[in-house]
Amino acid sequence: MPKSTGNDAIVLSGETPALIRRRFKVKELSKRRMTWSIRSSIYDSSFSPCTSDGGNGSNTSAKSPTTLSSTPVSDSLRVFLSLPSLQEMSTVARRSIHYLQKLNAANVSTDLLKKGQDRVIDASLTLIRERTKLKGELVRALGGALACPSLLGVPLGHNSSFLQGPAFAPPRIREAIWCGSTNSSTEEGKELNDPRVLTDVGDVPVQEIRDCGVDDDRLMNVISESVKLVMEEHPLRPLVLGGDHSISFPVVRAVSEKLGGPVDILHLDAHPDIYHCFEGNKYSHASSFARIMEGGYARRLLQVGIRSITIEGREQGKRFGVEQYEMRTFSRDRHLLENLKLGEGVKGVYISIDVDCLDPAFAPGVSHIEPGGLSFRDVLNILHNLQGDVVAADVVEFNPQRDTVDGMTAMVAAKLVRELTAKISK
Repeated sequence: MPKSTGNDAIVLSGETPALIRRRFKVKELSKRRMTWSIRSSIYDSSFSPCTSDGGNGSNTSAKSPTTLSSTPVSDSLRVFLSLPSLQEMSTVARRSIHYLQKLNAANVSTDLLKKGQDRVIDASLTLIRERTKLKGELVRALGGALACPSLLGVPLGHNSSFLQGPAFAPPRIREAIWCGSTNSSTEEGKELNDPRVLTDVGDVPVQEIRDCGVDDDRLMNVISESVKLVMEEHPLRPLVLGGDHSISFPVVRAVSEKLGGPVDILHLDAHPDIYHCFEGNKYSHASSFARIMEGGYARRLLQVGIRSITIEGREQGKRFGVEQYEMRTFSRDRHLLENLKLGEGVKGVYISIDVDCLDPAFAPGVSHIEPGGLSFRDVLNILHNLQGDVVAADVVEFNPQRDTVDGMTAMVAAKLVRELTAKISK
């Protein structure tokens, strides 16, 4: 794990220079500052990236970033990298490593580029397809499972309007699920060690696809197709690990299209995420449920935990007939919300949990901290008492870069996944 030193640098020890170079691509080295861009290998769970507030992924306290010493990087086993500021971290996270502009400048044909992109997309879907097929065959061979949740990671963060850290969440959630600090049973007594209760088909390679210049229209299609591949292998059902909340749109779309009709959605969040087109981005994480409702993929949308909502959010809610339950009236609504019955007359129930639905006292590792939220037990009471056939779910917006309290929010996200597993599996 990175250690904090006296000059607020990160020391990466015990690694070869080749491994260090693979983790980071040095963009510019000057006397006082090294700027670096995150490569896709940062998703490797063996490395905890810097927090966006100038801290680090270890258990040490966060301090103000300082600049790098003027000593150049050598081939020693200890490399000092300056801690990026919040602004730098945001800039780096927003800039994916694309080659599209350079290729256009070099007059590379659009047809050549598209064929290359198609090959990458096909390879990505082939990997998901074959992993899903294998896991489905194993579950069916064991027998007895009518519905088996299958983890599918979607490490996407670029549609976030503030911080992009949720892209790093899927491996952190998996690590917390299996870290050994707690047993493998859910509160309802289901054993996660049983592959008929929970399986995992890996991640959609979002970064690799974007590195090839693939736009968001096609990327969202890849996510939808990946979800459909999971659903094709009975009895697997997608339990998706985000990622920012923009992923809910392609996931719900895929679920609805595959099942042949709309679903009822239980959405737990501090925000309604129903802007028409937030900051001009139709795929913004703040607009995902507008896309879902426009597409007719949901009959009922219940939004619980809301405590940061604008005039547009309320108007959009009325436009689409959304049932919005705000925290200011939660004590009055509690009985109703803890006794929900959904999914009758439609294709089932979809649950979307934004980790920031919880009060930050329970889950500080989120991009948008909104005090006054649900307690963890509030959320579990709603989930445990829900009546309905849960056909798919997602857990989104966990930001490991802000999870500075000994991985507390990672464990919270993992517990949500565990309890959703119990709700889906049968």
